[in-house]
Amino acid sequence: MIGAIAAGAVADKATTPLSVEFLVQAGGAGGGFDAGGGGGAGGFRTTTQTLSPSTNYSLKVGAGGAGRSSSGATGGVGVSSIFNTITSSGGGGGGSTGAVVGASGGCGGGGRANNNAGGTGNSGGFSPVEGFAGGTSANPGAGAGGGGSSVVGQNSTTTVTGGNGGNGTTSSLTGSPVIYGSGGGGAVNGATGGGAGGSAAGGGAGGTTARGAGTAGATNLGCGGGAGGDTLAGGNGGSGVVVLKFADSFTATFSGGVTQSTASSGGFKISTVTAAGVSDTVSWA
Repeated sequence: MIGAIAAGAVADKATTPLSVEFLVQAGGAGGGFDAGGGGGAGGFRTTTQTLSPSTNYSLKVGAGGAGRSSSGATGGVGVSSIFNTITSSGGGGGGSTGAVVGASGGCGGGGRANNNAGGTGNSGGFSPVEGFAGGTSANPGAGAGGGGSSVVGQNSTTTVTGGNGGNGTTSSLTGSPVIYGSGGGGAVNGATGGGAGGSAAGGGAGGTTARGAGTAGATNLGCGGGAGGDTLAGGNGGSGVVVLKFADSFTATFSGGVTQSTASSGGFKISTVTAAGVSDTVSWA
């Protein structure tokens, strides 16, 4: 954790280490097709590292996966996000007709209707894990929820109700509480009752009627897309984000492909990076 700075004081770069607290949220996956499973959220990781000034550090924000609009494959997987040595894995797509098991990823996609398993989340050999598994469909007419970054996706029920997406993780790194990485809800086939997105907002809702399409996961929160109902498409997964917090004696310089905003609060600068490609970097001076 970055050390406290006295009110009204400006830190001295000669004595203040470049300690960066950050979170890395990957892109969420797309929801499945035709009573499909909800898309898994992108993986979420957060920690603090001591870095070196005048050094370029890798930076990438992963896109969300596309919702599936036909049979034969799961919803599109999310894309990983990166800062320096930390990579968060993209979410696993929701199960669909012809690819009924949810895909694995940072968080696993939910299984399509008819008793199909969800994909696994990624432990990566570290603790806490970056995400959880998708749910298993327990009813012929309803898909399961995609996994969230803090809990597994819900199973669908025997009352023909799609499973809710798994809840995301709350972080106040930006200065106010934000929920990242909520899973998408499973959809239904021939009845009402699509699953809600995880954490009530963020994860896309599953189709709420037999002819309901899934809704998209929230952008720059890495949420999974909701699944589509009977022969309809799943919603797209939401893109990820990288947030960087560091002492305000330092200035961050971003490469040309980066989209970001930086605010100052209580002796720190907080940069929220909403777009960055595979070749992009950040450095401090």
